[in-house]
Amino acid sequence: MLAQERHELILRSLRRHGRLRVADLVAELGVSAITVRRDLAELDSAGLLRRVHGGAIGTGTADQGARGSQLTIGIIVPSAASYYSDVIRGAEAMADKYGARLVLGVSGYDATMERDRIDKVLGIGVAGLLISTALGDGDADRLDSRLDDIDVPVVLMERAFGFPHVNREYDHVRTDHAYGAMLALRHFVALGHRRIAINLQATVTAYWLRSGIETAAKALGVEVFLSPVDLPMRGDDPGAITQLDAFLAECEAFGTRAVLVHSDEHGARLVERAMELGLRVPEDLAVIAYNDVTASLAVVPLTAISPARRALGETACDLLLRKLQSPTTPTQHLSLLPTLNIRTSCGAPGILVPG
Repeated sequence: MLAQERHELILRSLRRHGRLRVADLVAELGVSAITVRRDLAELDSAGLLRRVHGGAIGTGTADQGARGSQLTIGIIVPSAASYYSDVIRGAEAMADKYGARLVLGVSGYDATMERDRIDKVLGIGVAGLLISTALGDGDADRLDSRLDDIDVPVVLMERAFGFPHVNREYDHVRTDHAYGAMLALRHFVALGHRRIAINLQATVTAYWLRSGIETAAKALGVEVFLSPVDLPMRGDDPGAITQLDAFLAECEAFGTRAVLVHSDEHGARLVERAMELGLRVPEDLAVIAYNDVTASLAVVPLTAISPARRALGETACDLLLRKLQSPTTPTQHLSLLPTLNIRTSCGAPGILVPG
């Protein structure tokens, strides 16, 4: 059977049923699933139908996973709070501009739950998917191959997976956290610090921060000490005082009065403990936090590296929606530069922008 004949049969079946499944078309047409998916992709590019998970729907029907003919896209994130709340708001604002609807799934940084959320969101017939996976780039070797099975356009957020960890080349939008680390070290150097202590939590962001710290330290000619101490976020965490005091002792032994801490909550608790011990901030201990979600609310407002979280959501959503409008758009890898918001904890008020 020629491709044109298959296309006519597919469109006839779509008009009859309103929705198509790849498995049904394989049986009806007597061809492979790969051939069916290729046919659907060609018809989608021609604007004659819209591909969704497992099949296709009409371009103007109510079966698009939305009310009426409204386009619906999914967004899967590890958390709906803190860092990702701004990312979600940015994506939602951009979707509104296009007249599209956003459907949220939260994985809780759990790969098993993530698979379930992906299946549920795809199951309603979304046209495309924004996703920040539970596992980050530092854990790419453990990445679930489920990502490659998604048969609608995908844009990764804060992830940059590539071959051999995935078989497809994905559009992605991510913060250049390595650049953020460099901004922090540059600011410390400008204040006269030549030895800098670093405390990073076991997060996805830490993978990129370590790379940036190593590169910046060499370029700036400064010494850095990467602490193994697991700082507490709250004062009532078990062993909180012991951990905080251990890190402050490391700083003293290293001969530094400058500290980069990820994240805001850990930096805020460190400042509180330092002040309890009679240290002045920033005179005796200068602190830069990373994330800038709650940094301004600390007892001593924290100078912080601020990723463009809302802009990231907006940019990723815009990229996906433009991809849906024009499937032949080249794959894009976009990096957004964070800024340094200078507050009381280590410098004078003002903003140092990328440059």
